[in-house]
Amino acid sequence: MLRLGIDLGGTKIEIAALDDGGRETLRRRIDTPQGDYAATVNAIAELVRDAERELGSVCSVGVGTPGSLSPGGELLRNSNSVCLNGHPLRRDLEAALGREIRIANDANCFALSEAIDGAAAGADMVFGVIIGTGVGGGIVVRGQVLEGANHIAGEWGHNPLPRLDEEPRPLPQCYCGRRGCVETYLSGPALARDHALRTGIAASPAELVRAAAAGEACAEATLARYEQRLAKALAGVINVLDPDVIVLGGGLSNIERLVASVPRLWAAHVFSDVIATRLLRHRHGDSSGVRGAALLWQST
Repeated sequence: MLRLGIDLGGTKIEIAALDDGGRETLRRRIDTPQGDYAATVNAIAELVRDAERELGSVCSVGVGTPGSLSPGGELLRNSNSVCLNGHPLRRDLEAALGREIRIANDANCFALSEAIDGAAAGADMVFGVIIGTGVGGGIVVRGQVLEGANHIAGEWGHNPLPRLDEEPRPLPQCYCGRRGCVETYLSGPALARDHALRTGIAASPAELVRAAAAGEACAEATLARYEQRLAKALAGVINVLDPDVIVLGGGLSNIERLVASVPRLWAAHVFSDVIATRLLRHRHGDSSGVRGAALLWQST
């Protein structure tokens, strides 16, 4: 049985097919129709039909999407692709394709991919972290995505950063309407904004990493603040979930020093004398989201 996974992003829609051994047999990518819900549904349906014609097989379909389905209802909510919010995405895709599909938050799909055959393969409890344009998270327990009663399990990005008393005022405003959210400190734009506020210099995260490696003191100080904040935020996750593995994904996971530095720093904030939780970088990279969507049909 071939499994199709779809990663529905704000700028692109990607589809991939996995065989029973988890090997990829097809991959395609198109631009996401901007601000057009009906066109997005049609684009996904056409991607599936084209893939199945090429594969010569009817496949299971899993979709990873920003946001999540409201519990007890069919409507998508909390998506930063705002044209999706308030629509019954799963129901409309099932009507277009004439079959059951599975849908999950994109961070849950990332966590599932890394837990099944990625960096955290074999671990009982995995927390998958997305640190990129935004901040997200997903929880997988013994190969199963944990959604929670409100379908928001893992959404650590909109909790307050721990120990906000240590942060300068005013606290940064989050798009969710609150101040001091983890996302306002740990996303890529937040890292660049923090450096600009402290130095008056505009620099991307990649430029900051290069500058720090070259010995530029201000860039090094910005990355050190970021590491401290990430350590505090993940320590809060460890204190609640106690995961075996935390897997980093998203663009900022490419800052290689985080894997070594953050566990040294989180020790001061974790309520345990021994910390067995491991911090790892992803194995499947940008493929994890689409692979995890396909694997929603393995996680049963």
